[in-house]
Amino acid sequence: MRLFSSFAKGLAWALLLCSTGAAHAQLRLPGLHLPQPLGGLDSLARPAERLLERSVPGDLRGLRLDAVETLLRRHRTELEADPRGEPVVRGEILATSPAAAALEAAAGLEFAVLRADRFEELGESLVVLRVPPNLSTQEALARLRALDPAGSYDFNHVYTGSSALPLGGGGGAEAARGGTAAGAVGLVDSGVDLGHPVFEGAAVESFGCDGKPHPAPHGTAVAALMVGRAERFAGAAPGTRLFAADIYCDSPTGGSADKIAGALGWMARARVGVVNISLVGPPNALLERVVAAMVARGHLLVAAVGNDGPAAPPLYPASYPGVVGVTGVDRQGRPLPEAARGPQVMFAAPGSQMVSAAPGTSPYRQVRGTSFAAPIVAALLSKALPQPDRAAAARAVSTLAAQAVRENDAPADALGRGVVGAALRVDPNRFR
Repeated sequence: MRLFSSFAKGLAWALLLCSTGAAHAQLRLPGLHLPQPLGGLDSLARPAERLLERSVPGDLRGLRLDAVETLLRRHRTELEADPRGEPVVRGEILATSPAAAALEAAAGLEFAVLRADRFEELGESLVVLRVPPNLSTQEALARLRALDPAGSYDFNHVYTGSSALPLGGGGGAEAARGGTAAGAVGLVDSGVDLGHPVFEGAAVESFGCDGKPHPAPHGTAVAALMVGRAERFAGAAPGTRLFAADIYCDSPTGGSADKIAGALGWMARARVGVVNISLVGPPNALLERVVAAMVARGHLLVAAVGNDGPAAPPLYPASYPGVVGVTGVDRQGRPLPEAARGPQVMFAAPGSQMVSAAPGTSPYRQVRGTSFAAPIVAALLSKALPQPDRAAAARAVSTLAAQAVRENDAPADALGRGVVGAALRVDPNRFR
């Protein structure tokens, strides 16, 4: 009885904290390595002024899986592999909108509440449970599913950029920068270097990391492709207000499903119409529910389909129903050989032989990968959907599809409805 009382008090306290407002609604969890934004996939290469066109180095398709193996080996204390070999947070189970009776039964099995959150606008809630010391994470998940077959329980999976190459990174929290801007677009990624010249005068709302900025190459490059503007560089929608959620915070491990859910909950409260997620990973019950709620509410979620190769299994969130999956193409409009294929591909956009912003002394670097095609599509869609609206979202997709270019012999599973934003590629030659 005392065990459940302690459990209930912990849950009530966590829910009270998470209901005090948007500024305190984020979930806290160690972050995960993001990809280096061209030494590999979804990567940043040498400084742009020294770049020449180059072919794809070797077989890029296994880089993410190799990086996941390295990640698991280096962070055994924080992470472990699920039965498919995907990284999860060790000793944590996610319960999505659990019933009170199910939580009481879990308390009887010595599960403890680590934290909780409510996503009021999405009609969902989250409880993160700590696995009892006598059970493995996999055994604990099986116990909960058997105890409550109608419930929704899963590992706390971690998500990476398409190549999963490590980089430091993060972003600020609940801070505003810049003046007025037309429209809005969201970003769930690592941190953005707001001191970079391409963001001068930009209007940015930031979320995550307890207000501490952690600029990172991947988030900076993706954000610049959406709203950046400088003398020799322009993103797809400069002048658009950017809502940037950092789910990594320069931590060696992270990018977990509950962090993504927390970021999307923030986007829902802010009524951001289009949100870019250049991250990939396995299916996850919490993420599936939150994504479905966002789509039903009229948001457009734009996601990279990943670079595990054309024969690879689908990656998420790009493969969830209603998500705008984006692949990358080269200068000639050909699909990147490492890019995923399948019905999840809705659009293609420039994803190689192009430059974006980077933190540090070399302010521009070449980028490659589906991670950098997705923000172009997101920015284009944001012009027609500043706030969530189901009918307007459908019209925005149809309008963009009417502008897409697709060769008659191009397979639909490679390019979807066609290539958009080809003229937005920032050529490395500009920086020679």
